Amino acid sequence: MASVLIALGGNVGDVRATFRKAIANICGMAQAALVARSSDYITPPWGDEQQDRFINACIEIETALDPHALLFTMHKVEKKFGRDRANERHWGPRTLDLDMIAYDDVRIDKPDLTLPHPRLFERAFVLVPLAEIVPDRVIAGQTPRQALSRLAVEGIERLPDLP
Repeated sequence: MASVLIALGGNVGDVRATFRKAIANICGMAQAALVARSSDYITPPWGDEQQDRFINACIEIETALDPHALLFTMHKVEKKFGRDRANERHWGPRTLDLDMIAYDDVRIDKPDLTLPHPRLFERAFVLVPLAEIVPDRVIAGQTPRQALSRLAVEGIERLPDLP
C-alpha cells in the first residue's frame, strides 16, 4: 500500500459538502483507506485573483493503485462533482480541484503527472493543511513545516469543524 497525499480545493457551491462526498468517492473508487484529513481552510484565490476565496484541505490515503490509475480516479471524481477540465479557465473558479501532492517517495516527471507536485513548496494554501496532518513527512528533501516557515500565510484561516 502506498501513502498518498492529496490536496482538495474549490470555490463554487457547498465546497465543504463536496469535500466530504469527494473523499468518500476517492476512498471507494481507489479502494483506499483514509489515514488523515486536515481541517478546512478559507484561502485567497491563487493566480486569477478576481474570484471568490477558496476552501482548501488535504488528506492522506493508503491505496494499492499505481499513481496513474489514482490520477485517473481523481479526475473521474472531479468530473462527477462538476469539474470540466477541458473548458475551464486556468486557475479559475471550480467546484472541486484534486491534486496528488506525493505518492510515497515516488518521483515522476511526465506531461500528465509530476510527483511530488511541482508547485507544492510555493503554495501556502496547500502547505498549511498539509502541515496539520504530516508536518514532518519529508517530500523532495524538506518537510511541510520547513517549507511553510518560508511562506506568507496572510488570509489563510482555519474554518470551524463541521458537526
